[in-house]
Amino acid sequence: MGALPQGLDLLQDLKVTILSSTTLYPSEKTERRSMFLSNIDQILNFDVETIHFFAANLEFPAAAVVERLSSALEKVLVPYDFLAGRLKLEPGDGRLVMDCNAAGVELVVASSELKMEEVGDLECPNPAFRQLVAENPDNGLALEDRPLCSFQVTSFKCGGFALGICNNHITLDGLSFQAFLQNLAAVASNQPLATNPCNDRHLLAARSPPRVTFPHPELITHPSIRHPNQHPPSTLLDSTSSYLQFHLFHLSPDDISTLKNKAKTSHPPASSSFNVVAAHLWRCKALASSKCNTNKPSTILYAVDLRSRLKPPLPNSYTGNAVLSAYATAPCGDLEKGPFARIVELVYKGAERMTDEYARSVIDWGQLNQGFPWGDVVVSSWLRLGFSEVEYPWGRPKHSCPVGNPQWDIILLFPTTGKEGKGMNALVALPAEDVEKFRTLFYKFLARDGVRS
Repeated sequence: MGALPQGLDLLQDLKVTILSSTTLYPSEKTERRSMFLSNIDQILNFDVETIHFFAANLEFPAAAVVERLSSALEKVLVPYDFLAGRLKLEPGDGRLVMDCNAAGVELVVASSELKMEEVGDLECPNPAFRQLVAENPDNGLALEDRPLCSFQVTSFKCGGFALGICNNHITLDGLSFQAFLQNLAAVASNQPLATNPCNDRHLLAARSPPRVTFPHPELITHPSIRHPNQHPPSTLLDSTSSYLQFHLFHLSPDDISTLKNKAKTSHPPASSSFNVVAAHLWRCKALASSKCNTNKPSTILYAVDLRSRLKPPLPNSYTGNAVLSAYATAPCGDLEKGPFARIVELVYKGAERMTDEYARSVIDWGQLNQGFPWGDVVVSSWLRLGFSEVEYPWGRPKHSCPVGNPQWDIILLFPTTGKEGKGMNALVALPAEDVEKFRTLFYKFLARDGVRS
């Protein structure tokens, strides 16, 4: 187990030069249409950036990769026509819709003066990785002119390269983004689509009339937000935070087994790897906060996929955002002194709460209220997204990772890529004043003997 060493001298300049920028369009004429966006989609109007690092492949130098990728993107923009579209506001109610107008996506080609090994440990959260992603421009652009998706291929001197992707979260959730990558890789390999995307977002429309049948303490209203174009805070954004620093904490398979042993509960399914790690990180982050006191409640949020939970189930190929925030709440005193098994059970029950009726109630709540989920601890799991398992013509990525945003108060969980087995890395956003306490608690709770911890 380990954390990103303090004082690690990370490269601040990857010496990247932009060589070209091109707008790509669907390879076939697509019908112009307005795509309905669900109430889940509506609150996710912000960009997500990922980077996929590839080792050198003699059969695919950078120019060949760019040529094959460009052609594949133009072809997949036909079934994924909304990626080439733009957001716009509906007159009257101010709801966002996607104007599928074939305005295109951006492809940037760049080169670095470095070899990939000179970048350092790819698993370390280096803010300089942002240089490998072409951000979607929004400053000075009207909403209807902002691209929803951009790609950047950056070649290194060793022959390896990075594929950086920036997409508005409204376009795809984690699972549908992975399906998109699978389809992109298939088309780039001259194969048919791996799955046909389901673009009907009416499947998650609110009921008429809307029926809120549960209390929803995980949701808060924000009356100053009149429409989603004002970029409301979401499950990921904390507009009240000072500048946050990302720190990487590693959990080996033995560490995860230790947590499972501490979490022995009467419900074995509760002690999954995700549940025990989420519970561990929840109490560390809550107790490390300078705002923590014994009686103060702490709430953890974590995404739950709805596809198999709804009746009838959503198609696995559903492209929209089909995740909602499960939650668990406990006083900080209980997180500090209560049995670890109880904390794990709360995390487990939070996900179990997400039935078809509960999910529909959340969606209907969004029809009646302007607001969003809120918790002081937010965990986003990339454990099952499988970005590094996508097989491109030039091979699988040697590493795929998100680019952390210093304004995102979040914990990102993703699998390790080493030979030790199924470990996890936790990329934790922390204010500077909380870092040392979090680090101390992380190891203290992990090392404490006994079932009660």
